[in-house]
Amino acid sequence: MYAISLGDDGAELRPLEPWHAEEFFAHLERGRDFIGRFINFGSQETDVESARAMLQRYAEMRAADTRSLHGLWLNGKLVGGVLFLNFDAASGNCEVGCWLEPAGTGRGLVTRAMRVLIDWAVEERGIHRIEWVAASGNQPSLNVARRLGMTRDGVRREAHPYGGVRHDLEVWSVLAPEWRAARARAAHDDH
Repeated sequence: MYAISLGDDGAELRPLEPWHAEEFFAHLERGRDFIGRFINFGSQETDVESARAMLQRYAEMRAADTRSLHGLWLNGKLVGGVLFLNFDAASGNCEVGCWLEPAGTGRGLVTRAMRVLIDWAVEERGIHRIEWVAASGNQPSLNVARRLGMTRDGVRREAHPYGGVRHDLEVWSVLAPEWRAARARAAHDDH
């Protein structure tokens, strides 16, 4: 299909589709404990067929224009991904998120991939508000929101019961005019 280079380190953003089920399941197995610290992404996918079914559900939601998965490959190996949640073009709102196995961390992959997704959402789809929600204890995720120039809108205290703990959820967002202004400043600073 296609791949979007995220830099000169072998990182690529690609569609994550049902035919990737074996690779996706192997990735989930490698990262299951790490991914599952704050979110249950992939926790129900316990074999290749259930992984394929998940990818098929997301393919159907992409076709319905409500959600989509995008994989992150590093030197040809799937190490994580980014996704649109609650994509609502009519209202101009969406939520974005991510997941990574340990081999994909500390490289800025999510930040680089998210810039591609947000640019597309804002410029191609007319999305006005992009939201990021993460547990307060998930500092790497909160750091991505900061690096993307998002504003912390607030905290939903103890809103996320997960793993026997009620986690606070932080809500961060960026609006289309803020995103465009930040991208223009970055482009100006590069020259």
